[in-house]
Amino acid sequence: MKKLRNIAIIAHVDHGKTTLVDKMIMHSNIFRKNENPGDLILDNNDLERERGITILSKNVSLEYKDVKINIIDTPGHSDFGGEVERVLNMADGVLLLVDAFEGTMPQTRFVLSKALALGLKPVVVVNKVDKPNCRPEEVQEQVFELMFNLEATEEQLDFPTIYGSAKEGWMSKDWKKPTTDITAILDAIIEYIPEPKTLDGTPQMLITSLDYSNYVGRIAVGRVHRGELREGMDVSLAKRDGSIKKSRIKELHVFSGLGKERVSKVESGEICALVGIEGFDIGDSICDIENPEALDPIAIDEPTMSMLFTINNSPFYGQDGKYVTSRHLIDRLELELEKNLALRVVPTNSADSYNVFGRGVLHLSVLIETMRREGYEIQVGQPQVIIKDIAGEKCEPIEILYIDLPEDVSGKAIELITQRKGEMLTMERKADRVHLEFHIPSRGIIGLRNQILTATAGEAVMSHRFHEYQPHKGEIPGRVNGSLIAMETGTTFAYALNKLQDRGRFFVPPQTEIYAGQVVGENNRAGDLVLNVTKTKKLTNMRSSGADDKVKLAPPIIFSLEEALEYIQGDEYVEVTPNNIRLRKILLSEHDRKRASKE
Repeated sequence: MKKLRNIAIIAHVDHGKTTLVDKMIMHSNIFRKNENPGDLILDNNDLERERGITILSKNVSLEYKDVKINIIDTPGHSDFGGEVERVLNMADGVLLLVDAFEGTMPQTRFVLSKALALGLKPVVVVNKVDKPNCRPEEVQEQVFELMFNLEATEEQLDFPTIYGSAKEGWMSKDWKKPTTDITAILDAIIEYIPEPKTLDGTPQMLITSLDYSNYVGRIAVGRVHRGELREGMDVSLAKRDGSIKKSRIKELHVFSGLGKERVSKVESGEICALVGIEGFDIGDSICDIENPEALDPIAIDEPTMSMLFTINNSPFYGQDGKYVTSRHLIDRLELELEKNLALRVVPTNSADSYNVFGRGVLHLSVLIETMRREGYEIQVGQPQVIIKDIAGEKCEPIEILYIDLPEDVSGKAIELITQRKGEMLTMERKADRVHLEFHIPSRGIIGLRNQILTATAGEAVMSHRFHEYQPHKGEIPGRVNGSLIAMETGTTFAYALNKLQDRGRFFVPPQTEIYAGQVVGENNRAGDLVLNVTKTKKLTNMRSSGADDKVKLAPPIIFSLEEALEYIQGDEYVEVTPNNIRLRKILLSEHDRKRASKE
């Protein structure tokens, strides 16, 4: 059997994990000379490429000096922390990637604490040393301090540090002496990351992720903890609830390059994929047929936010989507539950709607965006945080919010955050920037990013992570301005929009199909206003004095999906179809809205 190393790559979002994996793949000559795989090889779905973030963790393996290295690329965004938590179980060590200018960021801390708690050995990579005004030595000190604060062991604190630039394709032990390739990092993996221990005895494997194939169905992926697994072997599947089912392994695969390779047996320490196991969930164990011993299931942090998902019942339903019924909706949500560990789905009193719980707005919006691309039409309600009753007291989730911004706009940001019940923890200078840290309720973060970016002219860099549940902080002021609502169904006209421009800002350009009850803009004042934006100019055979004036319209505000979800109020839905994102009132008729407001 070949020598083996299992490593996970962890870092804050945008510090260069996937780029580094690219360079490692290219170095190991997986591709032929005439193949051009492009950039970000592992970010292989459209959403990941468009947003420039990793959403799903992925496995890849390469060979270097006769050692097989299994690499797990993980997401960097805290909303996908559930992905990271489960795959760290497969690794023996971690590559901790840190940006040479930004230093350790909140997500670095969150994932590193999980890795250190599992006893994994870290190798620190200070990336992007080609940036101007980078500070590699300071960042290395920061990482040491962070590990010390996270109670790392003596052995973990004695970590090697490699410097380099994944983008430029070099790594070195000294950042002032650039090399020509990334062998320094591969040598460090072989030298410092321990080989997986070979444990003899009855087979044990924890299922940590799953794959799907149209031909064989669901495939269980995990690391063999003890013993060995063979093709055609009878095994027990130990479920999370303690029940045990008999099953048989039809095929065994190990990861080879970017694909899989079929093998007859897998020994302990190797990461493999099993075909033929029925009815498993992530966190179940594969064990011996006669005396099954289950491994501890994966502990996943609880969701902190919920949204109402319901079928699209607007006047324009079914115009551009394939899947519009409640049966389609629940089937798709159940499919997502199988692989998305941090998600929960709870039925409501209505047969057409479901409460979906997740880690944050981004976590849920990625699911909505994926469904929309698959041809689903849905409506989504305002994001709500999950309130818990702890010892008879009403408690809500509190997050730690980190903001880096120029000093001259820091006052505006602090004012906005304290209005939303934020409490400042620290304020310090970093070069020409100010670094702020706050404790803020999760409710206060919804819709905050837009306001902060407006107040700081787009200069602020924001990130946050869940801290703990604390007693409820009281009312947080929501959106002050009301909505502009369409009076009737039809097409918007520049003539009508021009006459109404002093009422507020519009979300729709001229010549757009709209329906009565749709939110077409933001009112300048509090309270909702119903407008007729489908009014046309009456033509006469006399020329009036103002007849030929040009219409000058301000450009409409076009929301992204996250911005729309953070913008809506409690009595509004976001209607999501494959081609459109519309905002609407839950009650489309003005008469119904007035009646509801009196009740």
